[in-house]
Amino acid sequence: MTKLKLGPLVDDRPVKVSVELPGSLHRDLLAYAEVLARETGQPVADPVKLIVPMLERFMATDRGFARSRKPRS
Repeated sequence: MTKLKLGPLVDDRPVKVSVELPGSLHRDLLAYAEVLARETGQPVADPVKLIVPMLERFMATDRGFARSRKPRS
């Protein structure tokens, strides 16, 4: 069984953003949605909705970003 970094999606109040993805990235996003659906047992209706939790996870685990946000004394 594959261990993915994302779990089930949580609904939140959206802010609309437009972004263009390269074709290869979009195909990878579709593939990720398929694997996530198998892992969680919940189909991903719109793979684009994976972008937000992926970005959140990326920023939450980026140590350099976390250090830059800490107040300096």
